[in-house]
Amino acid sequence: MRITRSTLSTVVAAGAAALLLAATPPGSAASPDRDSAHDAALERGRDGGAQNLGDPDYGVCRGTDPRCYHDWGNFDPAKGYKLLVFSRTAGSRHAHLGTPLGPGLNPPLKDDNVAIKAVVELGRQNGFAVDYTEDVTQLNAAGRLLSYNAVMFLSSTRDALDDPAQTALRQYIRAGGGFVGVHNAFGTEYNWPWYEGLLGNANFFDHGPNQPGTVVTVNRKDASTQGLPARWAFTDEWYNLVPYPTRVRVLAEVDEGTLPNGVRGSLGHPGHGDHHPVSWCQYYDGGKAWLTTLGHDVKSWTAEPLEGDDLFLRHLLGGVKSVLGLTPFCR
Repeated sequence: MRITRSTLSTVVAAGAAALLLAATPPGSAASPDRDSAHDAALERGRDGGAQNLGDPDYGVCRGTDPRCYHDWGNFDPAKGYKLLVFSRTAGSRHAHLGTPLGPGLNPPLKDDNVAIKAVVELGRQNGFAVDYTEDVTQLNAAGRLLSYNAVMFLSSTRDALDDPAQTALRQYIRAGGGFVGVHNAFGTEYNWPWYEGLLGNANFFDHGPNQPGTVVTVNRKDASTQGLPARWAFTDEWYNLVPYPTRVRVLAEVDEGTLPNGVRGSLGHPGHGDHHPVSWCQYYDGGKAWLTTLGHDVKSWTAEPLEGDDLFLRHLLGGVKSVLGLTPFCR
């Protein structure tokens, strides 16, 4: 058989992943928690359809196994916990982001920057610092990112990163960094396969109308789902995903049968049937990622009444705290 350079690269990548997984023997304290057949099936990305025929490994260690995490001591709890929120939009902009931010770190916020303000307030109330920016130069050095325990992409859109920032994000994750992807983080960097893998082998495809529905709490053990009701009302766009997340721990789904206007998207996607995920987590290429497609409605982020908005923010806070290292991750 003729060994091509691409074949050799694939073999090397697979071998590296295998060596990383072998670093901790099965049955050790770091072994993954497989609590039920249902949970294991969800982690494989089962949705009852043919949408999961492709499950690329992206050439990295990925999945729910904590042995895919690089604990190199880059984040010292004695220094406190810090989150960087990145919300740059290179395409359409969600109303919850409000007016585009000025250059630099922590520019003045306006009244309509409601989602960023909400995350800053979550940090103030829960013991972690929050910086925010839409200036891509603030991301373009991996060493700079290492001052943060996690980076949140908050409804960023399209090609929000230049090449140096892409490199810095990838090196940050490989060094044990944490990533939180919220709502249109799934509509970002479409043509970057590594980022698609960071999202859990998932990307935004389309959505139906913003409408009320019922969120089903699938996993009740994770920091982001503890204390949440088994079913709770919320309003969102209910993203349809291509690809569909695989080898992740699904935390919450939407019950498509509760959507009064149906789940069919603007580009014709029929939805995901019995298992339509809206939040999940995984270990990826040395780092940790917690993802949610929720958060579209401006009322999700403000004091203006919206059924379930308090549960959404509790869910998000739990995910952020787990990625920061304040609570156990991806249980």
